[in-house]
Amino acid sequence: MRGRTRMLAVATGTLLLSVLVWFNYSAVLPLIVEDWGLSGTDAGVIFGAFQAGYMLAIIPMGMLADRYSPRPVVAVGAVGTGVASLAFAGVADGFLVGTALRFLGGMAMAGIYVPGMRFVSDWYPESERGRAMGVYVGGFSFSSGLSFLLASNIAAAVGWRTAVAATSVGALVAGPAFLALARESPSATARGDESGESGESGGFSFDLSLLRNRTYLSAVGVYSFHSWEVLGVRNWLLAFLVTVPAVVAAGGTALAGTLVGVTMAVGGAGNLVGGWLSDRIGRARTVAVALAVSGLISASIVALAGLSLPALVALLLVYGLALTADSSPTSTAVTEAVADDRVGTALSVQSFVGFFATVISPVVFGLALDYSGFGLAFVTLALGAAAGLVCTAALSRFRSAPAADTAGGPA
Repeated sequence: MRGRTRMLAVATGTLLLSVLVWFNYSAVLPLIVEDWGLSGTDAGVIFGAFQAGYMLAIIPMGMLADRYSPRPVVAVGAVGTGVASLAFAGVADGFLVGTALRFLGGMAMAGIYVPGMRFVSDWYPESERGRAMGVYVGGFSFSSGLSFLLASNIAAAVGWRTAVAATSVGALVAGPAFLALARESPSATARGDESGESGESGGFSFDLSLLRNRTYLSAVGVYSFHSWEVLGVRNWLLAFLVTVPAVVAAGGTALAGTLVGVTMAVGGAGNLVGGWLSDRIGRARTVAVALAVSGLISASIVALAGLSLPALVALLLVYGLALTADSSPTSTAVTEAVADDRVGTALSVQSFVGFFATVISPVVFGLALDYSGFGLAFVTLALGAAAGLVCTAALSRFRSAPAADTAGGPA
């Protein structure tokens, strides 16, 4: 028990330090827009470039984690993420260089998140996996909030370049630390021994049966539309809050950064609650509640911009919880829908499709913002939540169907 708890802590700590890089750009976005003279569309493209790099590399990284071990994949990914982000802080001088460096950072990040989920999945049985995934994915949400808190306040004091650099160093440390402290789970060791005895090496190939597994495909759909909404919010919420009267009157950009940071950090608790609840009432039911709440807030948040500051803070706290409470149950459902030796590949395909949505979502938001303002822009995020609810209904149906009805399931 203590051994797997320690491994969960190591994996979560590595993710937490690395994800500071993912959102440090968004945390200082208004300053970069002003410094470089970016349009809303340009700013969305730079954020989307990180997602595109991640998407390009994620399936090979997941397959590597299945074929060999997640440990070196995570370690190298963390170091690469830190290096690319430090270069962004040091030499990026406009749209082209900034886009290229964020793209490289996204490629490196692909070696951390999903291979880390593969690592955690190996250590925990299905009956406890929802909670463990809640802790791990919660580290992602908490770190995204912490990135906003740190970077926005450092930027306000000493500039955005220092803020980006300060939130990049942790990833450089996390990589070697993970390699030194993480250990293979007994189940992963046994799986490797069986491959060796049979003369097989696991096969570095894509399992096409995943595309016939309806439970799995439904979960991928849920995750994609969840990602459409949550990543759009994470990239653009600060830019919206600096226009809200109560925020402008009470502190402007610094307060907006703090509010976004708290909203995203609360998402860590959302993942914990979602994972815990899904172990008790079911994955699909938990996901449906979270998407309904987050979608309603996305659709109405601009209309509620006149709220008092305390009421706005309360709304943002609920928003942060709801935006992430569906994430760990969805990823846990993926690990339960496929064979054990294809979990890394399945998670990477899920992440690929999901983050393809996040390449598009910030750009669509930026286009809607340029065309008609924040009202229409946030509606594009609410539509993602609505589509996620449709996929959740399919997930519920196929999870309750006989095993023979879902091809490519656990062997």
